Amino acid sequence: MNTSIPTDINLRLILVSGKTKEFLFSPNDSAADIAKHVYDNWPMDWEEEQVSSPNILRLIYQGRFLHGNVTLGALKLPFGKTTVMHLVARETLPEPNSQGQRNREKTGESNCCVIL
Repeated sequence: MNTSIPTDINLRLILVSGKTKEFLFSPNDSAADIAKHVYDNWPMDWEEEQVSSPNILRLIYQGRFLHGNVTLGALKLPFGKTTVMHLVARETLPEPNSQGQRNREKTGESNCCVIL
């Protein structure tokens, strides 16, 4: 009896432009590994959004920037289901206490909150 249990995590990455692409990753893959893989396998239809380096690609999951060493397994993402993340080009991660202010200044809105 062959009951194959999915061991990969399907990520649907969304660019700021709204373009999407799905990739398969292992739970051991980190945010930095994912950025490098996507950079090395940049989709043809994302050509206009091509970046100069994988080091500026950042993943956003549930409204939070993922640091490079965070693995998919640590996020407890479901196997065999599609998880959506945003992929943005950004030189540095925002400081936790200034993220909301910085977002408001750039976009006029904020997607984060501060809990005191």
